[in-house]
Order: sequence, then structure tokens, then C-alpha cells
Amino acid sequence: MTISIDVNPDQLTRLDLSPVRASIEREPRELLSIEGALKFSIDYPRSEDDPRELSEIPEVRLWFVRLDSVYPWIPFLLDPKSGEIARYAAMLVPHRFHRTEGIQYNPEALEIFVMQKVFVLADWLKKNGISPRSRVKSFAQLFGYDLDEAFLDSL
Repeated sequence: MTISIDVNPDQLTRLDLSPVRASIEREPRELLSIEGALKFSIDYPRSEDDPRELSEIPEVRLWFVRLDSVYPWIPFLLDPKSGEIARYAAMLVPHRFHRTEGIQYNPEALEIFVMQKVFVLADWLKKNGISPRSRVKSFAQLFGYDLDEAFLDSL
């Protein structure tokens, strides 16, 4: 089951998170039923000659920065199979697009992003009685990081 959250230009401009609230403001245990199922459908009009990706549009990125500040644990809900976590990271981490190699994150910024999310997710999951180890480890692996078991024990 995939849950798609539609975000329109007006909501982006106003930094309105109401479409997200309607889908995810539940008890943390209830969120287990939608873990890894969330996708965003962003409607942002562009001219046909605008080559930018959504993550290169300031209004779209700012909306995601706002989203991340209110729901820093939202990667728990994002659909990794559809690339939603990578797209989310692109909204928050400086990067470049290469025609042949795809998205290239700034390595230092990506490392900071991943570690910050590891800490946020581990704390949020533990606080809500959800085992964090495999979930946090899987999240980091999506970006090529293999977390040491001793490090995971320290969380």
C-alpha cells in the first residue's frame, strides 16, 4: 500500500504542511502500518524549457526544509523502493545532477544528513517503543553507509 501526498503550488508557496498532517498525524504505533509507504506528488508548474529538477527549485526545497523541521523522523515513512528517500535527501542535501551518473550528493553534506537522521530516527523509534537497530541500519545503507555494531549499541 502506497500513500501519495499531493502538494500543490499554493501549499508550497505558503509552506503549508496540511496535506502531510492529514496523513501522518497518528499515534507512533499506528505509523507502523504506513512505514515505507509514503510518496510525495509535487505539482509545480514549469515552462517546457526549464531543465531543473524539483530539488533545484527553491520553493520546493524550502517546503521540504520546513517539512523536515516539523517531522524530522519522516524518512521512517518514505517509500525507499520508489526512490522517495533519495529524492527527500536531494531536497535537503547539496548535490549536482550528471547525465550519466545521476545525482551526486556533496559527500560531507550527505554524511552529516545521514548521521543526523540516524540519531533522530534512533531516538524517535526508541521513544515510541519501536526497535531502531535494523531500521536505522537500513536507512544508512541506502546512502552507502555501513554502521558498525558497536556504534549501533551506543545509540
